[in-house]
Amino acid sequence: MSASNLGKVAVLMGGRSAEREVSLMSGQGVLNALQACGVDAHAFDPAERDVSELKRDGFDRCFIALHGRYGEDGTVQGALELLGIPYTGSGVMASSIAMDKTMTKRVWLAEGLPTPAYVLVHREHLAQVSVENLIKTLGLPMIVKPAREGSSIGVTKVVTAEELPAALAAAGVCDADILCEQCIVGDEVTCPVLGAGESSRALPVIRIVAPAGNYDYQNKYFTDDTQYLVPSGLPAAEEAAIEALVVKAYQVLGCRGWGRIDVMIDAATRQPYLLEINTSPGMTGHSLVPMSARASGLSYEALCCQLLASATLDHVQEVLG
Repeated sequence: MSASNLGKVAVLMGGRSAEREVSLMSGQGVLNALQACGVDAHAFDPAERDVSELKRDGFDRCFIALHGRYGEDGTVQGALELLGIPYTGSGVMASSIAMDKTMTKRVWLAEGLPTPAYVLVHREHLAQVSVENLIKTLGLPMIVKPAREGSSIGVTKVVTAEELPAALAAAGVCDADILCEQCIVGDEVTCPVLGAGESSRALPVIRIVAPAGNYDYQNKYFTDDTQYLVPSGLPAAEEAAIEALVVKAYQVLGCRGWGRIDVMIDAATRQPYLLEINTSPGMTGHSLVPMSARASGLSYEALCCQLLASATLDHVQEVLG
């Protein structure tokens, strides 16, 4: 599809989530890339403008570069469905489920896919939580994180029992639902997926080597200390198995367009475990989908244009037919 056929495009960026800063970086990168390809693309921040203005101002499609709540959780997708404006990425239900790490794990477990053991804690019941029982169930170290936050915001790796109450409180600041998860010790990898349904395909696996194994918000976006290895250096059969696993994980959630799935490989057994999926991945200078795409021969600009060309609606027949 040529740039002129893509019409007037809004790059949705910023928004009201805790990931606003990252979204603005992603959105600017996407905007620059689309404009470089000759697309009539414009920045649009839903935190500063009402989304109904998209219809009023004649936008034909949207590239969603929002991260976190209101942008990645089905909210803006639902608004665009009502406006009849095609958008990039997953639809309402897949976005909503994928944003909630607990719901995602429930679907994966129901489909027989491997994901670490977990316990869901509700913020209003924090006073009644038994640290001893949590440790007995999940062991130490343990990962504690908000159920619906991204970019490693509010995440703590708990090593001792004494650290657990503070970790629960920190996650509780971000979300009413707190996910306590078995910590898989081993290689950390991530793998993007493009497409939809049977045409979904994995891009090259990236192995992440962070300082002291601490792949947090700061190391994700603002330092150059983290190593991203692509090719991953994993055995070919292991990488192929991970790619097959992430495609299946993407498909069972009903995702489309693109996504990125984080995986831990148990050092002892080499069993891969699905951690979470991002349905509106970062597109910053440190982001991993562009890095993986580049390793497969797909430039940042070509990736952006391909994603934009795939923009659609859940109910495309009713609206566009």
